[in-house]
Amino acid sequence: MQPAVVWDPALLGYDLGGEHPFNPVRLDLTVRLATELGVLDGVELLVPEPATDTELYRIHAEEYLAAVKLAPTAGWDVGHGLGTADNPVFSDMHDASALVVGSTLLGARKIADGEARRAVNIAGGLHHAMRDHAAGFCVYNDCAVAISWLLDHGFDRIAYVDTDVHHGDGVQAAFYGDPRVLTVSLHQHPFTLWPGTGYSAETGSGEAEGTSVNVPLPPGTRDAGWLRAFHAVVPSLLEVFRPQILVTQCGVDSHEEDPLADLALSVDGHRTIYATLRDLAERHAEGRWLAVGGGGYQLIRVVPRSWTHLMATVLDRDLKPETPLPPNWVNTVLRAAPSAELPPEMTDGRDTTFRSWGDGVDDPVDVAIRDTRRALFPLHGLDPDDPRD
Repeated sequence: MQPAVVWDPALLGYDLGGEHPFNPVRLDLTVRLATELGVLDGVELLVPEPATDTELYRIHAEEYLAAVKLAPTAGWDVGHGLGTADNPVFSDMHDASALVVGSTLLGARKIADGEARRAVNIAGGLHHAMRDHAAGFCVYNDCAVAISWLLDHGFDRIAYVDTDVHHGDGVQAAFYGDPRVLTVSLHQHPFTLWPGTGYSAETGSGEAEGTSVNVPLPPGTRDAGWLRAFHAVVPSLLEVFRPQILVTQCGVDSHEEDPLADLALSVDGHRTIYATLRDLAERHAEGRWLAVGGGGYQLIRVVPRSWTHLMATVLDRDLKPETPLPPNWVNTVLRAAPSAELPPEMTDGRDTTFRSWGDGVDDPVDVAIRDTRRALFPLHGLDPDDPRD
């Protein structure tokens, strides 16, 4: 079964306008780059339809949907987190936001129906939207809606892994008391970055205690530290949880050049993360993997390369790091942004080798590793201080 790739230029309509960092040009440049490199050769791109109100009600309140629909004509005081600098009101906001949700739902449906084992939607990943308000550039939470839909269509153990630099707070909030969903987020420490949540002690509530996993990383964490933390926490919990599907939010604002945050990953680190997620889906979820985009605000140098690697990984068409950027794509960028300084290849030239946790060396990320393991591992019958677990 060929993996499903969801894309339509109409998704560029989710446009917060002006100088807002969440610029849809990053999606356009990614699809153009993947096309020029042959990643999408022979792939039928699936065209989504907007999510219905009923589908959005899975996660969002009726009064919130009403506010979103009315916001473009309601004046400045619309409430619900709308009309702010982060979430400005724009024309056709409801329709554009519903289409993003519909695109992730389409990928979920293809997997649930057995038509694909993997699906990717780079336009998705709006993980901050809450039940009754917009937040962090996100109007509707496509990740949470898709997970809710999957829970009603054959799945009762879903693992959500969020690799965005910001805490996946909206998805965590949606399922904080649901033991069927394991939410995992690796992000910059909430002391140092919005939204200020995602501490190791946030572990879930009631019968779902232990199904909310947070790994808050110190500013400046590079590829090796990020991967050290990931491998010290995530594979063991997935093995115990036994998910039937892996849903991943693959924001790339963790890159060292991203203007809105302070981690220091590379495109090579992102490429390694995607390969790792694919392997974990194969080992623990019978290969079922739904991947979506997310944050990423270095629009030209970073996002297109990283998400092209994501699509290539989902399609088993892995690109060599030293693959040159195609001349046609470079010329397209330079016509629009003549002063842009473009890297020559699909790599930042970084070595992503990392030391496994428990090697006796004190790494800056080890505080987060120990805190998270000690908060979560005993709840799953694992020894937090034994690196074999």
